[in-house]
Amino acid sequence: MDTLGYFNINRPDVVHETIDGETVIVNLENGIYYSLRNSGVDIWNLIETGANFEEITSAMIARYDGPPESIKKNTNELLIALQKEGLVQVSSIKRSVSQTPKALREGGKQIYEPPLLEKYSDMKELLLLDPIHEVDEEGWPHKAEDGDQEYAGGKG
Repeated sequence: MDTLGYFNINRPDVVHETIDGETVIVNLENGIYYSLRNSGVDIWNLIETGANFEEITSAMIARYDGPPESIKKNTNELLIALQKEGLVQVSSIKRSVSQTPKALREGGKQIYEPPLLEKYSDMKELLLLDPIHEVDEEGWPHKAEDGDQEYAGGKG
């Protein structure tokens, strides 16, 4: 897997929401959803800014009180897993110009807990049938125009 370049969320196939310290990620292409917790939430927020591996690991080491080599190793492992699951892509072009999330820029060091990514397929059939798939490139909840549907019967 590639960790060189800039990380980006695999939109529009992937949607996400962070609630109470947990990021729920849904892959609309295959109906699998994920729970991302602990330091993984901050890594996801950095991916959303279009950061590269060095930017992500530097921000994580600055944010967390833990062994830098463990933080770097765990971050790398999570980034590889996110790519393998089709949730993020790596690009040579930085697509987002967002700043580092405010929560990562402010406050003291946090106690380090390795990222935790859990995968669920129990709602796969339901998610694949849901009209959320009829969205445009802006993602949910923006409904696609009639000629722009890609998800109804697969890409086409």
